[in-house]
Amino acid sequence: METPVTKSRAEAAGGSFPLEIAAVCCLFALVALGILVTYSRVPPAELYHVSQDGIAGGLGRAVVFSNFPLALVSIPILALLGARLGSRMGAAAVVGIVLSAAVYWPGVVRESNLDVREVNAIAALGALVAVALTLVAAFRLEPAPAFVRQRGDTLRIVLAAVVLLLGVPWAAADAGLHLDGVPVLGAIFQTGALRSQPDVVGLHPAVHLGHHHGMDGVLLVLSALLLSRVLPSLRAGWLRYGVGAYLALMLCYGLGNVANDAWTEQIVKRGWTSWSIPDVTTPHASAAWLVIVGSSAALFVVSVTTTRPTPAAAGRRLDPERV
Repeated sequence: METPVTKSRAEAAGGSFPLEIAAVCCLFALVALGILVTYSRVPPAELYHVSQDGIAGGLGRAVVFSNFPLALVSIPILALLGARLGSRMGAAAVVGIVLSAAVYWPGVVRESNLDVREVNAIAALGALVAVALTLVAAFRLEPAPAFVRQRGDTLRIVLAAVVLLLGVPWAAADAGLHLDGVPVLGAIFQTGALRSQPDVVGLHPAVHLGHHHGMDGVLLVLSALLLSRVLPSLRAGWLRYGVGAYLALMLCYGLGNVANDAWTEQIVKRGWTSWSIPDVTTPHASAAWLVIVGSSAALFVVSVTTTRPTPAAAGRRLDPERV
């Protein structure tokens, strides 16, 4: 039987702290820790487009990770938190969004050179603001009811399961490991075996140690799936539609990166075909990006027409006197 306290919490869910945001932060923290440890202990020659070693190399690669993909995910997190906190914290959220958006500037993150540079500090500060506001919200706001079933959850679970399975080799690589010799997984995925690749000279491991843009794609997809569950708590309006459109694009972009990296490593490098799924890491005019944008628009339209705000959407803000 539902108690009055439980009912009041549920009715105030629009102004409570979404546990989905906490889940996203924990996910990124786990991957960041793996990157820090692996890039600190593995020689740069065994990694990908880095030159620094030791703790400096680990910290530097973690900062670049805070730019891409963490800063991309910080933007919707800050928008969702800004709708729940008082005006002062809302202003801090806007500052964080502006700083995080620096990652979109061409050349801030370059695949050809993943060593940390001064310019990476801008988006890293934006991500830090997102982490700080998440902690503030976690302490100041009551937690939202956990795992309340929503429309589309079955599809979310299926999609999450698929990208998590495809991401197993990349998760191992983040930990500095190959799957060779691991029962079942070692038979499904090729990782440490030396393989060739079209347009790349020489032999190299099918899955290099360290971080992969395929793993970035997994994180973007999981983040979009989790944060999309928070959208119904927002009132219908420009903020809800803006965040919804952003999450739709983030989901499709993440799927494009997962597909590209998995196909290259597990299909092309086995010699089964020479055709590759196009690289979509950097936005540019191409058929692949047309598919991403078109799919995002279709997904956004479907989500807008099928998702309804909760009765207390964004109904409770933090008392400014408590901030």
